[in-house]
Amino acid sequence: MKIPIAIVDDKSYLIHQLKESLSLFEELDILWTAANGQIAVNKMALNPMPRVILMDIDMPEMNGIEAVRHIRKDNKYTKIIMLTVFDDEDKIFEAIVAGADGYLLKDSKPTRIIAAIEDAIEGGAPMSPIIAAKTLTLLRKKQTIVVEETPSDATNDHNLSRREIEILELWVQGKSYQQIADTLYISIGTIRKHIGNIYDKIHVHSRIEALQKADKNKWFKK
Repeated sequence: MKIPIAIVDDKSYLIHQLKESLSLFEELDILWTAANGQIAVNKMALNPMPRVILMDIDMPEMNGIEAVRHIRKDNKYTKIIMLTVFDDEDKIFEAIVAGADGYLLKDSKPTRIIAAIEDAIEGGAPMSPIIAAKTLTLLRKKQTIVVEETPSDATNDHNLSRREIEILELWVQGKSYQQIADTLYISIGTIRKHIGNIYDKIHVHSRIEALQKADKNKWFKK
């Protein structure tokens, strides 16, 4: 079954380029495009609904972050991946708080975008590596998520297996499920199962919380 997606960007030539790049992948079905956030919000009333939206940030009338807020008010089904030129911490933070499921830079290769779409659908939070690094920085500054553990907390205090530690380390580095699978020579299904176990063991509910906890407790060398 094809994955229905939508593309939101105010630059028509970028939409055209992205449509051409993604048209090479038979697993995708581009339902519609929109030139700004307001149009995207209006089109969300149409059927069928996109499973994933690739959302720009800087657009007229309604920017991408505001569009995410509007869509998230009554839609938890559609995954929204910010696909933008912005890599500053404030934009990343705003997008995450608004409800974005992933954050990629526009120079990402089409294969990376496809992997991110699949990752988001599977419950992941795809990020470009540079974005993952910046996310750690913003979490240090904002401290928006409170994790009730002491700084001395260590991975082995949570009874993580060696494989779970390997997966967690790659995950907080910004690796997608597919990249982790390729690195460790295991299936994506196995990774999903390990991620679920990691969530339970370290008492978090999202990739962002895992990022903060790993950084706060200095689990992995930089």
